[in-house]
Amino acid sequence: MQRTIVSAALLLAVALAAPVHAAEGGLEIFPDIVRVPPLESRYLQLLVLFVLLILPVNRLVLKPLLAVLDERAERIEGTRKRAAELAGRADAALARYQAAVEQARKQADELRKGTLEAARGDQARILSEARRTAEGEVSAARSAVAGALIEARASLRGDTGALARDVAARVLGRALS
Repeated sequence: MQRTIVSAALLLAVALAAPVHAAEGGLEIFPDIVRVPPLESRYLQLLVLFVLLILPVNRLVLKPLLAVLDERAERIEGTRKRAAELAGRADAALARYQAAVEQARKQADELRKGTLEAARGDQARILSEARRTAEGEVSAARSAVAGALIEARASLRGDTGALARDVAARVLGRALS
């Protein structure tokens, strides 16, 4: 309704401004009202034409145009509300997604820490077993080397006299008796 009143006022202003023109003595706003009889006055003719056309123009042009504009404004507002609703849903879904990702990260971190601790325990157990095995092998090797050394010394003690005679015979170049 307010738009109709504004539109009518604008049309009236255009109709009133139409007869303005310059005259010799200066600007005359309504030049033919004073000098011309009422039926021949251009201003009055335009005013009557305006009054006669305002209702059909209002019904045929302004009301449908304003209805389309109002419908468009309602659709835009509805679309904005729908977009705001969808944005809210998207934000909620994003928050749920981020919470799930954070929870999955925490679980993976805990699982990684548990696996790492288990691997460290296995590593320590394997190293201690390897040390015990290596120490046993080193001890057995030392014992074997000590036994071989004792045997070699005993064998050398027994063979020392014969070796000494062989060496002396070679040095002297003759056989010893």
